[in-house]
Amino acid sequence: MTQDELKQAVAKAAVDYILPMLEADTIVGVGTGSTANLFIDELAKHKNRFDGTVASSEATAERLKKHGIPVYDLNSVDSIRVYVDGADESDEHLHLIKGGGAALTREKIVVACSDEFICIADESKLVNVLGDFPLPIEIIPMARGHVARELVKLGGDPVYREGVVTDNGNHILDVYNLKILDPIALEKSIDGIVGVVTNGLFAKRSADVLLLGTKDGIKTIKK
Repeated sequence: MTQDELKQAVAKAAVDYILPMLEADTIVGVGTGSTANLFIDELAKHKNRFDGTVASSEATAERLKKHGIPVYDLNSVDSIRVYVDGADESDEHLHLIKGGGAALTREKIVVACSDEFICIADESKLVNVLGDFPLPIEIIPMARGHVARELVKLGGDPVYREGVVTDNGNHILDVYNLKILDPIALEKSIDGIVGVVTNGLFAKRSADVLLLGTKDGIKTIKK
């Protein structure tokens, strides 16, 4: 199977996984990216079974609305039953790197408000040690130089992501050459740098379930 076929298979598996959770008042959190887009397309087939969604980006909200799926502002909902999103990398403990699509801050906020976090990915995203994929950091624009210098002290090589402005009006630094042996500690350290909005490590709040599309079928990994 191609990578696209694996993504399609795991997107369908995610919908099958959450179907028992869907009730008339259920709110589903929806992530951002190519795999999340496929999930949205599958979820649309069951849009009459639940109340609506909270989107982690403007692009996701637009795709949901095109399918006729209600999208609510996060401040207007009491709870999110389940959040479904992809990842750029995952380790066996379901610590993730996310933010390749520059939606990491809103993704992390929606995750924090969700009862359960289901990550969907193809098998290429499962790694022994996080860090081959550059770690995205959302920053306040005026702090770019300061944050970059602090990231160098942590052993990384930060690169400004040219031409990208997040939905929050901020910029992205991608940090290369990190071998992330303690994701929780590094997540806390980076978040402590003045000028950082958030970073793409989802370790303090990791995924609860990883649905992994493999050539041998869908593999379910639980925390």
